Amino acid sequence: MTAKEFLNQAYRLNELIASNVEELERLRDLAVRITGINYGERVQSSRDPDPPFIRYLDDIREMEKKLQRELCELVELKKQITGSLEKMEDREERLVLTYRYFDNRTWEQIASLLNVSDRTVHRVHASALRNFPIPD
Repeated sequence: MTAKEFLNQAYRLNELIASNVEELERLRDLAVRITGINYGERVQSSRDPDPPFIRYLDDIREMEKKLQRELCELVELKKQITGSLEKMEDREERLVLTYRYFDNRTWEQIASLLNVSDRTVHRVHASALRNFPIPD
């Protein structure tokens, strides 16, 4: 695994968590909606006796468990990345990797924060990837 692939794991997992948070909010929204009775339909209580919102509660619990597992995984991954970053000697390289992979900043934002050109950011990034110690 390359340094970039290793560092991208945190970025991708963070994106996945954000997507799952959106899904959880959608499920919660569906669960609190009140549905009216449709008098035009026959009621068959033997088929589905639970109100509609009850069906979403299990989905919400499962999504919360999944998010908890993913968050734990992200915390552990970030600990590994932080440990590797601390071993790097060049502060500018550490900053570029931190801004890019922890803070999910754009190249332009990083250049502005470091007060350097975009080209310099890319050069420092390439050097940082070469010097990044991938944990075992």
